[in-house]
This record gives sequence, C-alpha cells and structure tokens, in this order.
Amino acid sequence: MNAVFYPVHLCHARTLELLLAEYDSVHFRDFMALQLTPFMGTTAFPDRMGDYYPELLDAGRIIQGHNVSGALHPDMIVAVDRDLADPAWRSIFHDALSDDYQFQRTLFDESEIRKRGDGGSVKIPLLSGFGTPDWQATPFSVELVKTLSRRSCPHQDDPGFEYGWALVKTSAALAYTIQLCRQLHGRAVTDSASHHRLLAQSCYRERIRLSNSCVKREGY
Repeated sequence: MNAVFYPVHLCHARTLELLLAEYDSVHFRDFMALQLTPFMGTTAFPDRMGDYYPELLDAGRIIQGHNVSGALHPDMIVAVDRDLADPAWRSIFHDALSDDYQFQRTLFDESEIRKRGDGGSVKIPLLSGFGTPDWQATPFSVELVKTLSRRSCPHQDDPGFEYGWALVKTSAALAYTIQLCRQLHGRAVTDSASHHRLLAQSCYRERIRLSNSCVKREGY
C-alpha cells in the first residue's frame, strides 16, 4: 500500500523511516503556496523530500511533485467553508493553535515560535492573543478572510486576518489530502496528532471513507 503524507511537504527523518518500513512508497505534495487573492498569498519553497533522499526518489520509495498551490477551486472553497462552520472541527483547531507546538509550526515561521527545553513552546504575542474562547466561536469563511486580507497592511497586525488565514490554510491542506488520497488510492498518514483529528472530523462530518493513520512521535 502507498501512503500520502500530510499536511506539509516534508517530514522528519525518523517519520520517513517508520513510513518506509510499513508502506511501499510515500507520496509527498509540493509546498502549498495558496493564492487567496491576486494580491495575497504564500510564497512557495522549492525544497522536496527527494532533494534530501535522492536514492529513495530514484528507487520509487519517495514520490513527489503533487501540486497543491494556486487559487482555491470552487469545490475546495466549499470544503473549507464546511470545516470553518463545524463547531467540532473549530474546537480541535483552536486547541491545537493554542497549545500544540508542532501544529503551530505548520502555520507560522519557526523563528516566531521559541521552543523551551522541556519540549513546550513560548507563544509569540499573536498566538497568546488567540488563546481566548472568543476566537473559537468567531464565524469565518474563505470570502471573509479574503475581505480581511484587503485591510490595512501589515497583515500581521490584524489578528482577525491571521486567525482566519490559519484556518483556511489548515483546512485546505486537509482537503487536498482527501483529493490526493482519492487520486492515488493511498492512505493518509501524518505524524501530527492534531491534523489527524481534524482530518478525521472532516471525514466523519462529510461521511467520507478514508484510511487515516497517525505515526506517534517519540523522542523527536
């Protein structure tokens, strides 16, 4: 069986080792550079897993190059809006954004999140402000986040935009995971417990049958 790694385009060496011990091959997406509006989006990083493991790429154990960038297709927007309107999904997201360092790293630059020696995290001011329950109940949609993105710059001074943009990026990564698993007939696999729970909730709500596994990170 083949695995489709999510939610990001790279994984830890130990995670890759565990995946290759169980699956014939592991599919990796390219960096997800979403284009929210013609003037707002994320910048792509060109690195791929095969750059670090060329022998595994040549052997077909790593398969890469799956494009998940650009403007969201209308069907994808519908899927994202359903996640953002789901109280259970929003609760999982909010808890992860508040307390899960690994989850935070998928949304914010690592330089913005300082790690403590005990494995916890010291929150940057923006993340500290997201800890209140009000954010979890605040309505968001793709269209609203687009509107917020057009407000005065810099965007990082607008917590509403940053929270909504984090919601959209997280949901889109999961929606692309479902799409890739269907196309490639693979199993969704992650080493992020929070993303595993979010994808499971999306599939449960939409009655999507999808094999979804989580590698438990121990010691790394």
